[in-house]
Amino acid sequence: MENTVYIFAPTFSSFARSVMLCCEEKGIAYECGMAPEGSKITSKSPEHFAIHPWGKLPALFHEGQVLIETSSICRYLDARFEQTPLQPSSTFERALLDQYCAEIALYIDQALLRNIVLEFAFPKGENGAVRMEKVEAALPEARKALQRVDEMLGDSEFIHGQSYTLADALLTPILDYLAKVPVGPGLMEGTKAIDYLARMRQRPSAKVLNTQ
Repeated sequence: MENTVYIFAPTFSSFARSVMLCCEEKGIAYECGMAPEGSKITSKSPEHFAIHPWGKLPALFHEGQVLIETSSICRYLDARFEQTPLQPSSTFERALLDQYCAEIALYIDQALLRNIVLEFAFPKGENGAVRMEKVEAALPEARKALQRVDEMLGDSEFIHGQSYTLADALLTPILDYLAKVPVGPGLMEGTKAIDYLARMRQRPSAKVLNTQ
């Protein structure tokens, strides 16, 4: 197991899918699940907190070491495995990519996935109903996030430059989930996110978006 890339997270996790996309794009063999050392670990259990002090997912197990936080994991994988670089070589361009990754992982993820998608996926209203008032309240920030995606894309096919990067791996699962909830298509209408997501779904690596 030490030499295997193991992504500790359920495969439906958006951030786990980002790590999986990086592995697919780079041709890295990996496993993903909740049993990094052969025994299943329950989310938020003492064993989980021993891996991640904040009880979050994913974590990466590789060569006897453990790494947490999605962006850090993706940067590590890109540096550790030379094939198909997912970051630019220029110092400034790499810093700009890091900026985009931070925006996506923090603000865009919150506005689109946490505030909207999860309300449909895990409704907390009376009798398990979706709290539409929460969804409605989240729509302005969601539109702002999609506008920012448009700005990031500019005239490019990718978030940064002319090739697939870590930013695309972070953003694609978020948009894929957004497009599948009732308000998603309407939110995305008229934005560049629609064509962008269609292109990302056509990549061979996109098979991870259909994992259960």
